[in-house]
Amino acid sequence: MYQKTTLPNGLRIITANMPHTRSVAIGFFIGTGSRYETEQHAGICHFIEHMCFKGTTRRKTPSEISAAIEGVGGMLNGGTDKEMTLYWCKVAQPHFELAMDVLSDMFLNSRFDAADIEKERQVIIEEIRMTKDSPSQEVNLLIDKLLWPEHPLGRDTAGTKDSVCAIGRDNLIEGIKSRYLPSNTVIAISGSVEHKEALQVIEQALGNWNGGAPAPTYLPYVQAKNPRIIIQNRDTEQAHLCLGLPGISMHHPKRFIHDLLNVILGEGMSSRLFTEIRDNLGLAYSIYSYVDHFLDTGAMTVSAGVEPGNLRTTIKATLEQLVRLKEEKIPEEEVTKAKELSKGRILLRMEDSRNVNGWIGSQEVLTGKVMTVDEVIESVDAITAEQMQDFANEFLTGDRLRLAIVGPIDKDEPLEELLKL
Repeated sequence: MYQKTTLPNGLRIITANMPHTRSVAIGFFIGTGSRYETEQHAGICHFIEHMCFKGTTRRKTPSEISAAIEGVGGMLNGGTDKEMTLYWCKVAQPHFELAMDVLSDMFLNSRFDAADIEKERQVIIEEIRMTKDSPSQEVNLLIDKLLWPEHPLGRDTAGTKDSVCAIGRDNLIEGIKSRYLPSNTVIAISGSVEHKEALQVIEQALGNWNGGAPAPTYLPYVQAKNPRIIIQNRDTEQAHLCLGLPGISMHHPKRFIHDLLNVILGEGMSSRLFTEIRDNLGLAYSIYSYVDHFLDTGAMTVSAGVEPGNLRTTIKATLEQLVRLKEEKIPEEEVTKAKELSKGRILLRMEDSRNVNGWIGSQEVLTGKVMTVDEVIESVDAITAEQMQDFANEFLTGDRLRLAIVGPIDKDEPLEELLKL
């Protein structure tokens, strides 16, 4: 599925040839994110990512950068997560070298102009405010705070208004020097391009890139005592809730069991949560569950928005579905359906060069190894109903439940009594 080469400077190049496509996707994956930050400078990785789009020594304005790609019909963007930063571009195959030139220019030659920094600081603060004004986004930040208390994983990736205001140009430059290292970077190429061709273009653009400092290290998560519930009272039409449970890391041998259990619980319109909470009880328009796997920890979270008067009923009905996973063996036909949903969505995603890019690049930068689609499918097919029930009994325990709410709910509402499994 893919080929990999490591250059003398430590830069890893990984490619997936997709000769049936007419596109090429490029991803620069850096092994750094918000969990690598101090509280004082929370949001610095996100700030750096923004600044790399503001102008280089060759392309001095944001519009010159975007016009170079959009002028040939391509797409260009970036993103900062808790453990990874990504810059990506997708273009028609004839423009592969142009796209690589633009990304390399942004990566190595961004100016970090003082006036641009001040303008972008305000843009980021507005981004933080926008998140705060969205109850459905704010509740997700609150559940992270409960799941990973007093830890970088529990903070907003963008930081806070105070921390963003405390970040100066010197901090940004130092962040680039200490984090944007060849040994800490993976360049993924997917689409209509051969590995040898990609290697030649990348060596020309980045072969002389040096950086001998060690890759940044992160603060391991150690389980800490914390409140079980946080309620942010707001005058909204709905009560937005997140019910969370600590999970497992991306390295854990039971990772795919956890993922498949989540599919049955809350992924898609035929999941148990959607069927019961929306179709049968009519309590919510949107309800779903999702799983996070990080380098040393993880979580499973149920998210919903309901009429405030239905909050307790929704929580009880949701917990009943978690209890069922523990007490009742999942019928074989439901296991088969969940497996086919999981496998089918993987295969459908792999038709797109950008999705393939994310598959190979993110795995390589985070774990140093890329599982093929066939390997993942084989792991999913091997899961049994007994394994899922055993996992549920091991990890879905009442004392681990955490609840975050944003909406017109009194902060002293006695909801902790409901958090039992």
